[in-house]
Amino acid sequence: MVNGSNFKSWKDNLFIVLGVMDLNLALRSNSPPPLTDESTSDEKRDMERWEKSNRMCMMIMKRAIPEPFRGTLSDQITTAKEFLANIEKRFVKNEKAEIALQLELSEDLLVHLVLISLPAQFNQFKVTYNCQKETWSLNELISHCVQEEERLKQDRT
Repeated sequence: MVNGSNFKSWKDNLFIVLGVMDLNLALRSNSPPPLTDESTSDEKRDMERWEKSNRMCMMIMKRAIPEPFRGTLSDQITTAKEFLANIEKRFVKNEKAEIALQLELSEDLLVHLVLISLPAQFNQFKVTYNCQKETWSLNELISHCVQEEERLKQDRT
């Protein structure tokens, strides 16, 4: 399962698994041109192979990210290549910010900083977190915040 601290190794493992399974075509190449009435059998076969690869890549990647995080990804993303790029943008941005600071912050401290910076409408959420024995990783906190935000939006309507 991918999280903020293991993205690079997760991506490497993903490429190895998809390569061994011969499902990485959708990550290596763009979609073939749309089929027409005059498309050859080779073009049809290539399209079938690419579509299968794309479907399988998307399923495997979606399964390998936390469920609440999946809800933050756009439904407009239809290719495995775009999906991976979208995930990568989110994780690389976090890594760059940490590197630029040249300061090691523990994940527990980051979780605490995020919690104290949440707006007042998240007060019940903060109380609930503080009452539980379990601590969350930063990505788990973000996922739960997204869920709480959705719940708050539904309560307003």
